[in-house]
Amino acid sequence: MDTTNITVIALAVLTASLLGGLFGLAIGRRQRTKKLQQKFGPEYEHTLNEMGDQRQAEHELAARLNHVKALDIRPLSGEQIDDFTDQWLATQAEFVDDPLTATQKADQLIREVMETKGYPVEDFEQQVADISVDYPDLVMDYRGLHLIAVKGRDENVSTEEMRQAMVHGRALFENLIAQRAETVTVMDAEKEQVK
Repeated sequence: MDTTNITVIALAVLTASLLGGLFGLAIGRRQRTKKLQQKFGPEYEHTLNEMGDQRQAEHELAARLNHVKALDIRPLSGEQIDDFTDQWLATQAEFVDDPLTATQKADQLIREVMETKGYPVEDFEQQVADISVDYPDLVMDYRGLHLIAVKGRDENVSTEEMRQAMVHGRALFENLIAQRAETVTVMDAEKEQVK
């Protein structure tokens, strides 16, 4: 064999290796994207729209996963669940007379539950990021509740907007206090109070 043939073969092998590597990277990236889309649901699209760049958005979502994985998230005790449930019921009852105050208390109560479970709560954006990992289907509703609670201080917010915020907040609240099958939901507690 002459050196030209050896060079051509070496270049062909090198090119095939590079193409194979690029193909493998593309497949790996596609699989990562699919996993993140499945994990985060609508939050994947929200983050992508906010960042405007798929790589940055996926890096952000992966960082959220790592951050929450490093946290010491702990279940609530039965006593804590009962206490928080009682507070939520009182907040809901207050909605009839003072919807804005009740909405703001609901927002604060969710923050307190998160803190008790071990989530950092100093920064709202971090709270949202953490919630998006464990409760991706509820994070948009949490943003909405918080926005209404904050917006209501300075702007006129309709009672219907506040009612919707409370409904969405309730879904997140119930998921935060859930302790698997033995959980007493807010609705169950309401039924017990009626009896």
